[in-house]
Amino acid sequence: MTDSAIDGDLDPATVASWLRRHPDFLADYPELADALVLPTRNGPATSLAVHQMRSLREKNAELDTRLRELSTVAGENEKLMRRVHGLMLALLSAGGIEETVRSVVRRLTDDFQSERVRLVFFGDLAGLPDEPWLLRESRGSAGLPEFASFLEHGEPVAGRLAPEKLHRLFGAEADEVRSAALMRVGPDAMLAIGSLDADRFHPGMGTLFLDMISTTVGSAIQRARKAA
Repeated sequence: MTDSAIDGDLDPATVASWLRRHPDFLADYPELADALVLPTRNGPATSLAVHQMRSLREKNAELDTRLRELSTVAGENEKLMRRVHGLMLALLSAGGIEETVRSVVRRLTDDFQSERVRLVFFGDLAGLPDEPWLLRESRGSAGLPEFASFLEHGEPVAGRLAPEKLHRLFGAEADEVRSAALMRVGPDAMLAIGSLDADRFHPGMGTLFLDMISTTVGSAIQRARKAA
């Protein structure tokens, strides 16, 4: 049968459809892999075998890059886990409410390299130290209308806060804060961490470690209150 006869019987779409249903066809006719050529985006046409080898190398390079990225993330997560563990141990050994809140701020500042830390209390204000990083709201949560939605839901928030929230939390330093994380810590307090880096806290980041910090600090505050 001549090539012209074959061309007259089969159209390219039929050939392509048949090959999709028989992906192992070239395993029975390996010589065709060297005979077939494929166009490339940059450069001359290449054989199917060379094309497959090149494609395999690209995929391997992508996998290697992804593996390095996952390894980096795993290393960073391990460091964060160790810091959270250190925070837990420090708070377990803390005594009263003053020592507890001081330990929170010290650990977040030193171990987590947090540039701006604020603890806001809107419930029991007894025993709290007079420090610029501790804010009191004697009217309770009603005195924090800017945070009404956050306090209602209680889930950690990360990203860029509205100007009125930044001003309430950081006062004269509000303009320096480019991103922040906000956490509810117990029934009558919240914790804010501000950063000069706009990318440190963002809405797309995971909140696992923020949840852990929130739970740890909230439990420590409640324990210190009960022990008083």
